[in-house]
Amino acid sequence: MSKLHTATSDHDGGSTMLNKIIIATILTLILTPTIKSLIEKYARSTNLYTKIRGGTPRGTGLAPFIILILFLPTPYNLLVGIMGILAFIDDIIGRKEIKKLKVEWGQLARGLGIILVSIIGYPFMGPSSILVALMIQPLNIADMQPGTACTTIIITSILVIVLSLFKNQPIYLPLLILVTCLAYSPLDYKGKTMMGEIGNHSYAIALGISFHLIGGFKTVLILFLVTTFIIALIRRKNLKRYIQENLGIENPTLGDCFMDVISGGGLGDLLRQLILNDRKFKIENRILKALGFRRLFYNPHSL
Repeated sequence: MSKLHTATSDHDGGSTMLNKIIIATILTLILTPTIKSLIEKYARSTNLYTKIRGGTPRGTGLAPFIILILFLPTPYNLLVGIMGILAFIDDIIGRKEIKKLKVEWGQLARGLGIILVSIIGYPFMGPSSILVALMIQPLNIADMQPGTACTTIIITSILVIVLSLFKNQPIYLPLLILVTCLAYSPLDYKGKTMMGEIGNHSYAIALGISFHLIGGFKTVLILFLVTTFIIALIRRKNLKRYIQENLGIENPTLGDCFMDVISGGGLGDLLRQLILNDRKFKIENRILKALGFRRLFYNPHSL
């Protein structure tokens, strides 16, 4: 009798999960073009609409953000909500500097998000919450090239699903991430939309949480590095060109690309400014060059 009851409960739970996944997919398919149209119609003069590729709505990641908030279980949806809201502030304001603090609003919002997610997530995730919060860095770099963030999210969520099945653990969260990204992605792959900070930051936190749920801190660390490597591999052509032409690092390696993904961008440069001040490092060792230490220790404030 108990076996029958357990089987029935498992069946009901599976049906509920499937229903949620289907609804989440449909809502994402509806919301994405709707938000794209609203931005094109009402926000062309704001930072939510960029001139890139002849004009592209930025911030359409608001669609999957809303779905993740609605369908993620508590308290994990709170972490996505906190980071997503702060990220959307960044999307709206843009790269404006706070003169008294000499930092950009985006840097402040991201930094505050990292701190809040780390602190609020610590009681139920432990030190994993810090790495989960830091997931926003590589996903933010990924979103700078059409489709890269989506490809990364799809690959990593499938990986988590496989690992979860292997460990006989629930697949709801990575499956939710996968289907919402697939539903959002067609316009992104075509270069007609950009997730914006709200999209890539929300997915970063959701992915980080899914990493934690299958194995704790060590798993989060390993998959964090795997995610960074995937992005570096996908974006290596553009990253190598950027690193050589803009940073003056000759013949950049895949390691340099990896370090750019994990420590590049405005927040990374701000940390370099705080830690390195105006110090400059010259890396000559072959192994360290291959590992990307030239990019890691590149300090724009020493020029």
